[in-house]
Amino acid sequence: MNALLPHISRNSLRFKLTALVMAIILPILALLLYNTFYAIDVVRDQVAQSNKNLISLYMGQIDDRLDDVDNYLISLAASNLDLHNISDNRSPKEELLSQIRLSRKLSDDVLVYKTIDSLFIYMGKDDLLEGINLSASYNQREAVRDYLKHYLNSTDQLSKDWSIQKLGDEYYLLRILATEHAYVGAWVDINQLLMPLKLINLGEKGVSLMVTDKGIPTIHAELVNENRINLNRNFESYYMSGDKNRFLVVGEHSMKGNFSLLALIPDEQILENLPYLQQIVTFISLGSILLLPVFLIMLRKTVLRPLNRIISAMKLIGEGNLNIRIQPHRTSDEYQVVNNSFNNMMSQIEELRISVYEEQINKQKAELQHLQLQINPHFFMNSLNIIYTLARSGKTKVIEEITLCLVQYFRYMFRSNLSVVPLQDELKHVRNYLRIQELRSPTGLIPSIEVYDNVADVFVPPLLIQSFVENTIKHAVTLDTPVYLFIDIRMDHSEVASRVHIKIRDTGEGFSQEMLQRLRGNEPIRDDQGEHIGIRNIQQRLYLLYDGQADIIFYNGNPSGAIIEIYLPLEQNNLKKVNNG
Repeated sequence: MNALLPHISRNSLRFKLTALVMAIILPILALLLYNTFYAIDVVRDQVAQSNKNLISLYMGQIDDRLDDVDNYLISLAASNLDLHNISDNRSPKEELLSQIRLSRKLSDDVLVYKTIDSLFIYMGKDDLLEGINLSASYNQREAVRDYLKHYLNSTDQLSKDWSIQKLGDEYYLLRILATEHAYVGAWVDINQLLMPLKLINLGEKGVSLMVTDKGIPTIHAELVNENRINLNRNFESYYMSGDKNRFLVVGEHSMKGNFSLLALIPDEQILENLPYLQQIVTFISLGSILLLPVFLIMLRKTVLRPLNRIISAMKLIGEGNLNIRIQPHRTSDEYQVVNNSFNNMMSQIEELRISVYEEQINKQKAELQHLQLQINPHFFMNSLNIIYTLARSGKTKVIEEITLCLVQYFRYMFRSNLSVVPLQDELKHVRNYLRIQELRSPTGLIPSIEVYDNVADVFVPPLLIQSFVENTIKHAVTLDTPVYLFIDIRMDHSEVASRVHIKIRDTGEGFSQEMLQRLRGNEPIRDDQGEHIGIRNIQQRLYLLYDGQADIIFYNGNPSGAIIEIYLPLEQNNLKKVNNG
């Protein structure tokens, strides 16, 4: 994610310009959107309140009519003599006459209660007296008859209010009262109750319906299920529901039974009633949101991208790549002037850098030659001291041998103005030098030189090993105890690029802590005899020859002894550099 969205500094021009645009546009958009949504809520409230009043009014009318039927049924059950005569075991003739009078009464009274489809008296044994309204179909009557016969013969518990029953594919409202020997009741097709609501304009997709107390719709079940409209909530206030299409749900619960009357109003129908000006505000808000990315893209193309080219070029220059130039692109006149001036300035800086670099190379060559010339007098004085000591001892043959060794020694020294020499020549010189020291102190030093991996042809700086051997003899060799000197040379493949590893180790007392601190810090070393320039010169020569890529490490062995490890790179570029030094 970080690669796709790079970090932008808060102090950058890109961030500030973007923040400024956002600070201006976003509050305006927020205000417009707030105004739009507030207007939508106001319209919804008005539509909901209007339909709530209609639903409540009609629900009250239905409850009043159902209450009238309730009162009629109670009066019939309590005071009708024919109903009591049937239950008093009268003669069959009297019972038949009572049934005829009851049937005629029901048929007459059902016309008074036009809301009801049927009034009935059930006396058991399939004896059912009915008063049927003309709106009820034969199939409906048969469905209710079958239900009443089955239900009343199989239960002793009746609902205390009007209840919704599903018979076949249709829903009915039923009310049943129990007397001592009979049941009186009424039923109505729910569709008949909802007929007046069809006159209310609820939109093309809006509907009115009745639901049970469990949220089951009596009609339009497909619409409810398809849009996943929740009908189980409290209908005290309106709410929005639906997944596929949003609907405003307005309802009123009946006081006479376990059902409610609802109106489902499509949200799109509500928004059609918004004022024309509000639609313009919405269009402006959406247009601003859509144009904001376009504006940011134009800002990036005309301002930020040309600026980013300049910044990228300056970062590469900061990393040392001075040959970078800003490529020509179609951009503003101001940026073209800046780009051309930048490229001209970098060309001048590159020319100046080349001149300074050449001067530095010449200076490094002069400094390297000066360092090597500092070494020669140092070795020359030591050699004269050796010859003087042997001459005083009268050792002629030793003087002859050591003189021959010194001739070879100084011949090597006089060609040491070269930047590098083959490793085998340096080792030959070291062996010759060790022979000189052995002739001088036959029992003081025991050397061992091991060369591995065919590294004898590798080029190294002259006097690299001999200088450390000389310091070992000077500071570690004593007359009391022989000192072992080990020189181990091999290839090191532990890094990505192979290196020559030179390890020089003796068994003397090792470096003092002060000496180690100065050697590791590349500091001058001074004592009573003056400044020691040998090791410091080697450090500076390695740095100049290998451009800081060579390593030299000083530490003490366990339990004693000084150890020097030198790592020289073998990259082809470095070889060319030192060979042409």
